[in-house]
Amino acid sequence: MTARRITGLETEFGILEPARPRANPIALSADVVEAYAGLCRARVAWDFHGEDPLNDARGYRLDRASAHPSQLTDAPEAERTPARLGRGEALDLRRPRASNAVLTNGARLYVDHAHPEYSSPETATPREAVLWDRAGEHVMRRAMEALASEGRDVVVYKNNVDGKGAAYGSHENYLVSRKVGFGEVIRYLTPFFVTRQILCGSGRLGIGQRSETPGFQISQRADYVENDVGLETTFNRPIINTRDEPHADAAAYRRLHVIGGDANLFDVSNLLKVGTTSLVLWLLESDRVPLELDSLTLHSPVSATWRISHDPSLRAAVDMHDGTSRTAVDIQQVYLDAVREAVGRDGEPDADTAEVLDYWQRALDALRGDMDAAAPMIEWVAKYRLLEGLRARGGTGWDSDRLRALDLQWHDLRPERSIVARLDAAGRVARLFSPEQAADAAVRAPSSTRAFLRGGLIAAFGERVPAAGWDGIVLDAGGELVRLPTLHPGRATEDLVGALLAASTDPDDFLRRLEEAAKPRRGD
Repeated sequence: MTARRITGLETEFGILEPARPRANPIALSADVVEAYAGLCRARVAWDFHGEDPLNDARGYRLDRASAHPSQLTDAPEAERTPARLGRGEALDLRRPRASNAVLTNGARLYVDHAHPEYSSPETATPREAVLWDRAGEHVMRRAMEALASEGRDVVVYKNNVDGKGAAYGSHENYLVSRKVGFGEVIRYLTPFFVTRQILCGSGRLGIGQRSETPGFQISQRADYVENDVGLETTFNRPIINTRDEPHADAAAYRRLHVIGGDANLFDVSNLLKVGTTSLVLWLLESDRVPLELDSLTLHSPVSATWRISHDPSLRAAVDMHDGTSRTAVDIQQVYLDAVREAVGRDGEPDADTAEVLDYWQRALDALRGDMDAAAPMIEWVAKYRLLEGLRARGGTGWDSDRLRALDLQWHDLRPERSIVARLDAAGRVARLFSPEQAADAAVRAPSSTRAFLRGGLIAAFGERVPAAGWDGIVLDAGGELVRLPTLHPGRATEDLVGALLAASTDPDDFLRRLEEAAKPRRGD
């Protein structure tokens, strides 16, 4: 299916309340989550069934006692839900947990590591991934508006660093066939991720984790990469994360958890981030990896990540294992050519694949020399040109307080303050979706994945959905709680269950209709 793949994006947002600079960030993040949950009456708690953050794709499980507290993202066993619970046993599930809510669009909104986090619903195409990620921006704006109505000025930023040493995540999740060996993932995805930043970096002022050196760099996350491969996500961050937590049928799938990308406000940057990764994974799954990719092994992937990010001229070459050196643009072109050749063997590509291939080539061509053409598509280029122009006109250095303020303002989600919003209004951002479409996606689940059923049940019968998770939904049906498993992300779509859900009067009725539909018909 090439670029079409089950994908989900997670964004931890920066947060600030200027009137309370010493406010507890966890409490402040909870205020943001609860403000939005109150607006949409989100009363569905998170079901931690299937969470397994310490399982490593390299073939072992990290001992719980040895794990860093930040790695324990699952709940205690007592909070997990078995298939059926009596009403008296499940009172805790019925208590509103607004700081960890499931939304009608199938997304999870919660507090994670002292940040409000929006985890998008599962999507089936790169375009869908962009749209439902944009929906998270709308969610945060609505939360800010709700707090403003209470007299509070809370600001939410879609960025990844605070400039003082702290970084927070923008993670990607890709469903991958279990038939692909994890060694192949490490081998062929490492050079790709190291160089992918030139397509989807969001730009950052300051070099080093604490911005020790003045300057501009391509990626917000690059300086926080410290390891080639590992299970960690908040420290000793690797290029390839090894968490093996598929949230699906583990015999068939693995979930590639990517932690090194930037949070993007530009649609095309986001499309390229998801689409190019999906295509390289398709190349691995289809067993069509050409010999050219074997020549891309990097001598030192971590230092190459830093070197590429620190050079917005894109002229820096990184050392390869075979003794040669190549630029990031050159390496990305090899990946693109390999994918395009493999896709061409099957005839004309589908529309999603064709779009990604087109933007991929257009971006690389522009990055080779026509930055003006790249700016509407590639976020870091647009930011760099803006800040460099102001720096040159003002005769200031990269350590200018004004530039630092503008760098932060770039990521400000308040429409009246956002620099990206101003560029957008001036027609200087290549958009794939309108604000109205993003607002609609904030309340409506994708029709193409299991998120349709999760969000649809919550929208229709929210008071009788005590909890939901990625791989199951807990329903109050017939005097007991029933956990409906959703182990296959590509099922429970609108095509498969939409008519059943629309015809149902309550969860009991839906389960009866679902059971009836599953029975083999006479003559089958």
